[in-house]
This record gives sequence, structure tokens and C-alpha cells, in this order.
Amino acid sequence: MADKYSAVWVSHSSMGDFIKCPRLYYLHNVYKNPKTGKKINLVNPALSLGSAVHEVVEGLAEYPSEKRFENPEELLVRFDKVWEKFKGKKGGFKTEEEEVVAKARGEAMIRRVMENPGPLKEKIVKLKDSAGGMLPNFFLSEADNIILCGKIDWLGYKPEDDSIHILDFKTGKHEENSDSLQLPIYQLLLNKLQKRKVTGASYWYLDSDNEPKEIALPNLTESYDRVYKVAKAVADARALAQREGPDKAFVCPRGEAGCFGCIPFEKILKGEAEFLGNGEWGQEIYLI
Repeated sequence: MADKYSAVWVSHSSMGDFIKCPRLYYLHNVYKNPKTGKKINLVNPALSLGSAVHEVVEGLAEYPSEKRFENPEELLVRFDKVWEKFKGKKGGFKTEEEEVVAKARGEAMIRRVMENPGPLKEKIVKLKDSAGGMLPNFFLSEADNIILCGKIDWLGYKPEDDSIHILDFKTGKHEENSDSLQLPIYQLLLNKLQKRKVTGASYWYLDSDNEPKEIALPNLTESYDRVYKVAKAVADARALAQREGPDKAFVCPRGEAGCFGCIPFEKILKGEAEFLGNGEWGQEIYLI
């Protein structure tokens, strides 16, 4: 029976964890430190760099379109302030040199946006957060009590046909895989939570490209089938874990040796990671 409080919540990141390694999914999204009742997470330079750049670029949405680039240099000032949250070990940086290199990459991405504002100067559409400040969400399957949630970087408004164009900012060095669930998830969220038609989607690789790359939108029915298949597998694994325990339900595909995904989290459990404090969402943050 559908119930938001007992439902299995899935997102692009959590389903991505599950696809990589069910054990990783469990340790990152379900497990709680028995001593504190808090979830655990790791910091790393790539994640910190991406978070800082996203916060600054997505922050442009808080300004009217005609004022976003009135003073472009202000973006670098904002980036410098945001970076304070990720300095040193807080951002997963083990040396000053490592941090200097990462910050320089971030500044280069911000300058790329300043010099090529393009779609960011246009009007946008915003999805409202759900009650309690939760991410936009809906029941992917009421029968299976599964909720899909997610946050979309940027929604450009196309007045010529009253439609929406999805824009996702990428800060990594590699392009998104063609089998990624990201666009299907975004498509499903927009189809359910607002009335305008989605007529396009793009990825903007801020580390290398001066403009976004348009990506073909998947078929809506195909999107649902692909997302539901993974979401149902997650829900089934969680149900099995309740019956037989997480060690039976969430198994690394490489067995006890572990994989690149779950091994870092296993080190937290073994006491081989440095505790840095509690994160923005209350989880315990560690550094390997």
C-alpha cells in the first residue's frame, strides 16, 4: 500500500550505486552507524569540486534572467566563498597542491560560464520542492510503494512553444554513459510534476566545452520501464534484507574481495577512515 513514510525512495544517485554494486548501495544509502544512528558518507576531491561549481552555477537561477550576468566577475567571488566549505580535509584534499589544482579547475569552469552564458541568460522554469523541503518526487509505483525523487540542474523555458529544455551541468572529465538513467528520471519527474512539454535536453561539460551538447530524449514509456526495472530491484533487495539480513540481500558482484565502489565504505566500518564530523544532511563524513 502506498505510504510515503514506509516507501522505498530512489534517485539517480542511489540507483546508480545499486547498479555499480548492491553492497555500495547498502553502505551509502541504508546502513547507519549503530552507535550514533547516522548514515555514513565519504568526501573526495571530485565530489567537492562538482558540488562547489554546481552551487555557484545553479545559484544563477535565483536572479531574474536579465540580471544574471550584470556583473560576471561576481561569479568568481561567489565561488571563492563557496569553496570555504570544501577547503582541506573537508573537501577530501590530502595536500595543499591537490586542492590548488582542483580549485583552479573550478575557477576555469566558472570563467567558461561567464564567457559563454548562452542558455543561462534565458528564462527558466522551476520545479517546486515537496512538503518538508523534500526533493521533487512522485510515486513511481504505488503498488510497489516506490517513490522516485530528483533535482534537475536547470530548466530552460522556450516561449515559442511554451516548452522546457533540460540542461545538466557536468564537472567531470568523462562524458555521461549512453545507458545512464539520468535523462529518463528527469523526463519522468517533469512529465508527472508539471504540465509543459519537454522538447529537448543537453549536457554541458564545463571542464571542456563552451556550449551544451544536445542529447536525444528517450521514449517516455521506455524511460519508465528502464527506471522501474532498477527501482523494483532495489525495493526487492530491501525487502529481502528485512527478511534475511543485508548480507544476503546486498552482495558485491566481486564477492568478499569487494570492488572500487564498496571497499572505501568498508574501510569506514573497519575503522580505517578519518572521521571529519557531520555533514549538511546529518550524515557522518569520513576521509580515506
